[in-house]
Amino acid sequence: MRRATVLTHRGTAQTTGALSALRDAAERHGVSLCFDPEETRKHGLEPGPGLIVDCPLSREANLCVTLGGDGTILRALRAYAGTGVPVFAVNFGELGFLATIEPEDIAAGFERAFRGDFEVLALPAIALSGPCGDLVAINDVSLHRRQGGRVAHLAYAVGDQEVGRVRCDGLVIATPAGSTGYNLANGGPVLAWGVEGFVVSFIAPHSLTARALVVAPGDPLSVTNRSRHEPADLSVDGMVSGELGPGERIEASFVDGQGSLAQIPGTSFYVRLRQKFGRLSS
Repeated sequence: MRRATVLTHRGTAQTTGALSALRDAAERHGVSLCFDPEETRKHGLEPGPGLIVDCPLSREANLCVTLGGDGTILRALRAYAGTGVPVFAVNFGELGFLATIEPEDIAAGFERAFRGDFEVLALPAIALSGPCGDLVAINDVSLHRRQGGRVAHLAYAVGDQEVGRVRCDGLVIATPAGSTGYNLANGGPVLAWGVEGFVVSFIAPHSLTARALVVAPGDPLSVTNRSRHEPADLSVDGMVSGELGPGERIEASFVDGQGSLAQIPGTSFYVRLRQKFGRLSS
């Protein structure tokens, strides 16, 4: 391993110590750390041996290390989507469902990261096309009515078959990795990692029959805004990415193996599910 990119949480107070430990571990293993202009300014970094600053995210990196929560992890996974560069994530967020290790495991974790002693989980993505261009979501895509606006009226179809029309506050299209987020809050099902397909669930549906739907990986999904006057806001992995105007449509499809997430060998999805959500409820 020669080069690793580093992405961190917006705030620096929590990650200063971890960043110092990361630099020490990288030096021991002869790995150069790369920081983009934003990270360079955030941490006040100067160039030095094994430290490359003001460097755009490099597709030549062998690894991406994140110090942050799920938002930071998703940013890294999107940046390296389709490249095979694994993301080794240290959880500095509240939940960190996608994280490789917790902060208390940093010392051994960084040694493991730079030795390449981890498994790589291939995560699928949602490829989205429509008025906002072509986008990729690792976790989810959401459409939701605007604050203070009228209830959204959305029609959804799988392939050429319209499945239904729902008046609601919005809907969420989630991958298995994203099914434990917004989708779960909607009452949608949890999809274990390794399940092929994605799930559609509704936000506050004004219907007794609107139910979450798991879509097969080979079936494209389309959503049309049937409202006469009200646009719906579009978010990708929690980031506002545009709007869907009246009569406009987006199309979503399952794309396998886009994200590469580092995992400690032997990690179980079901143990992670119990640990992460059990911690929130305790």
